[in-house]
Order: sequence, then structure tokens, then C-alpha cells
Amino acid sequence: MTMSPAYAAHSAKALLAPFAIERREPRAREVAIDILYCGVCHSDIHQARDEWGGGIFPMVPGHEIVGRVVAHGSDARKFKIDDAVGVGCFVDSCRDCAQCRAGEQQYCERGMTLTYNGRDKEGAPTYGGYSTRIVVDQDYVLRIPPGIPLDRAAPLLCAGITTYSPMRHYGVKAGDRVAVVGLGGLGHMAVKFGRALGANVTVLSTSESKRADALALGAQDFCMTRDAGAFKRLAGQFDFIVDTVSAAHDYGAYLGLLKVDGCMILLGVPEQPSPVAAGALIMKRRRLAGSLIGGIAQTQEMLDFCAEHGVASDIETIRIEQINEAYERMLRGDVRYRFVIDTASLRAG
Repeated sequence: MTMSPAYAAHSAKALLAPFAIERREPRAREVAIDILYCGVCHSDIHQARDEWGGGIFPMVPGHEIVGRVVAHGSDARKFKIDDAVGVGCFVDSCRDCAQCRAGEQQYCERGMTLTYNGRDKEGAPTYGGYSTRIVVDQDYVLRIPPGIPLDRAAPLLCAGITTYSPMRHYGVKAGDRVAVVGLGGLGHMAVKFGRALGANVTVLSTSESKRADALALGAQDFCMTRDAGAFKRLAGQFDFIVDTVSAAHDYGAYLGLLKVDGCMILLGVPEQPSPVAAGALIMKRRRLAGSLIGGIAQTQEMLDFCAEHGVASDIETIRIEQINEAYERMLRGDVRYRFVIDTASLRAG
């Protein structure tokens, strides 16, 4: 066993504080990874504060993990010592169900093993990337291609694949008109992927202050949806809408912006259900869909795509002792566009 410095929520709604966890030595097919960077996802806040229920405490959050291989088991041959690698939202799955066999482990019929706030097959709690080391089966580890800065690669393991996967699955292509609702950690990646795929991207936001950033990120247009007449002006214009917003909003109003056969993809999870009138779908054969991260193969495809097209997350790097402040800033929308923890600050502590 190796002791790993970490930060944990010791109970629901408690501030995160120093903690130490034991990481086992790698088994036959596992690799040990020294964590260099870990992105801070909004879901970390929900889970650390037990807002979704079922929290396992003490909880070490973090599922946007980038580091280097420092050891591997006797049968682990996919990675060499010092390889740059990543770990995303899950570290195992049943491997036998139809979804696992199809490479879509995120939809495992028996439930994927979450990187943190989950339990492994032996019943032990899983601990995430707000720590200095993690041990993972090689089949659930991603290779970080050269050319992507390691700190800016970390959020790709959640925010990146969450937006890339539905764009690929539903067939966004060059020339399509794509609207991105919300410009945060997910939204800014959706803009970048849309442009890299050759789509014409419009950002829809309730905040005029996001206009300059949207255009700088590559959007061709921006619309402030609080403006009178905005929805009427944009009616029937888009092939796809990528909705990243977790606050309550009127899905029906946005569905009206789709063309015939258009598709609106939900990525955010509002706390309360949002009603949808059947006519908004029926009259123009529109689709309302959802998507959850991506499987291991597609996540690797996404990383390779990012390296090829020069795509990476826009980040603000923080020290671990700034994590509680970072949570509060995220709740205020005060981050452009993802916090990333430099875990050297854990080692220094």
C-alpha cells in the first residue's frame, strides 16, 4: 500500500479538507498513476454536498484525471512507465453486458464503477483525483496524445467527452447549423468541437457578457435569449441544439428553433422536470435526446481528435487549498471555463 495525500469532504456539505488514502500496488492488469492535474467538475459539488443522495463519506472527488504511469502489473502492457495517461468518470464496469461489449461502458447494464463515490467489485469505496495517486485497470485508462497540454487535457475526460460523444452519435457534420445553449465548462467545449467538425455554431445565452468569449472561442454568432423577439427571430434555423444548462428553462421554446428533423440534445440535469408539449416534436418531426459521457474507445477517439485539431479546455489552474473557494466561484459562474487542480500543491503540503 502507498499512502496518498488527498482532499476530502468528510461529511455532506462539509468543506473539503486534507485527508490521506491508501492506494494498493497495481494488480496484474492495473497501472499506478501519479496524478499531475485534476479538473473540477460541477458534479463534484453536487456529490460532495450529497445533493443527489447516496454519498459515501469521506469522499475524495475528481474524475478528470491526468498523470503519468509510475508502475504496472505483470500483465499490464498497454502503457509504459512515464506515459501520459488519463482517467475519466468510471474505472470499471461489468464487461459482459451488451453495452460493455459494444464499448459503451457508461451505459453498463449492471452499473459502471464510478471513479469516486462508488464501490469497486470488492465493495471498497472508490476515491478520485483530488489526490496524488490512483490505481486503475489498464482497460479503463486513456492515452493522452502529444500536443495537448496536460493541464488543459484534464477536463476533456468529462466536459470534453460529454459534448463530443453526442455530436458524433447524432451526426453533427460540416455545414450543419448548431446552437449551443449555455457557455460554461460544457458549452465552451461544444463550441470548440462544433467548429472543429465544420459546423456553423451559434451560442445562446441569457448573459450578454458571454458574447465576446463566444466569438473568441469560435462561434460564428451569439444570441442573448432574453432579448425580445430572440426566439421568433431564430425559429426553425438549427439542425442541432446542444443544451448544456442545468438550471430550469423552457425546453419547448428551444425546440422551436429546430428545423424539420432537428435534434435537441440534453446534457444538463435541472433539479426539476421540465414539461414538453407533444406538438413541439410532432409538427416538425423533431427529436429531444440525451447523452451521458462516452465509452473508453470513443473517449480515446476524442482525445486523438483534440490533438489533431488543436482543441483543449480553457482553464484556470488552482492549488488544492483553493478548492473550497473554487466551488463557490463555480456556483457564481466565475470561471473561464474549468478549474484544474495542480496536485503538486498536495505533494508540497
